[in-house]
Amino acid sequence: MKILVIEDDTVISELICMNLEAAGYETDAVFDGTAAEKMLLGSTCSDIALALVDVMLPGKDGFALMENLQAAQIPVIYLTARDDVISKVHGLKSGAEDYIVKPFEVLELLVRIDKVLQRTGRGREKLKIRDVMIDLKEHRVTKGGIPVKLKPMEYELLVMLAGSKNVAFSREELLNRLWGVDYVGETRTVDVHIGQLRKKLDFYDVIRTISKTGYRLED
Repeated sequence: MKILVIEDDTVISELICMNLEAAGYETDAVFDGTAAEKMLLGSTCSDIALALVDVMLPGKDGFALMENLQAAQIPVIYLTARDDVISKVHGLKSGAEDYIVKPFEVLELLVRIDKVLQRTGRGREKLKIRDVMIDLKEHRVTKGGIPVKLKPMEYELLVMLAGSKNVAFSREELLNRLWGVDYVGETRTVDVHIGQLRKKLDFYDVIRTISKTGYRLED
């Protein structure tokens, strides 16, 4: 699945692409609005599932590119330093699926990308880690073709880790996102569920413990 990154800052572009590729996406980077418009008017964008677009671009700005992106039927997330309300409203009313202000957390970006892809019917239907297949549509997990019975929160935890491969999650992040900010339990709950996933899937060397942080799934 390919994501188009339209960002004129090469450092930020490389950072975004690196993290997207680590999470299992393909990327295509463009550094100015004119080049992006030329690409969108051509036939090389048919396999793009989503575009991350900066607003302040040389040539043609991100807002002006929306018409081209919509014509190509590519969902848009604006990723920009423009944090004023007028810009946010303009971006969303023009057709963007989301509007994220820089600086941003990589984890938040990945989660929002996943949400937009799911909402627009472009989400990944299956995730594969070694001999484990996660069928997101059927909510089913198999290992070597044999079904593995997971509890609901074990499944949700696995999907979150597998959907953002090579990204480190803190215990607090996992607890808040999966159990909710109002959950009164301890982070030990996360450790217990990680332990069950490792045991049931033989993922002892796949789900890594990150010292003083939390966990990361490595394929």
